[in-house]
Amino acid sequence: MDGFEEKKIPVWSKEEALLNMQKYCAFQERCHQEVRTKLLEHKVYGDALEEIITELIIQNFLDEERFAKTFARGKFRMKQWGRNKIKSELKLKQVSAYSIKEAMTEINDDDYLQTLQHIIAKKERLSHFKNQYDRVKKLTDYALGKGYEYEIIVSVLMNERD
Repeated sequence: MDGFEEKKIPVWSKEEALLNMQKYCAFQERCHQEVRTKLLEHKVYGDALEEIITELIIQNFLDEERFAKTFARGKFRMKQWGRNKIKSELKLKQVSAYSIKEAMTEINDDDYLQTLQHIIAKKERLSHFKNQYDRVKKLTDYALGKGYEYEIIVSVLMNERD
């Protein structure tokens, strides 16, 4: 025995699966992909899987647009992610383009700009730069990594000098 035991995942009946998925979705917002993955882990396939997802939608446990909006608000407020990173993560979760577009409306433009200014200022305080070029490059790369748009980053950096 090498210390790595495979965890036995129980196989769910359709009724167990629906009940467990109701609890899973009630705990926090979920996207369709997360629910589908969880059902597949528990060997729920085909028509049963689709019927459970449909039932969760009908019972309002599962709502893609609500998930996308909650995700966008949370990642922006808590992790200070930019729109590009949020959109990218939602696409990875196979959220529809419509729901992603609606989620972006949850981010207030003034708050967005203020947050970008804040993260740039904080990064600047915690970093050392060789020269002005190095400063602009490092701050731009950092903000791009957080998912902010290049044009807005440049605008913030240029407005500091005015």
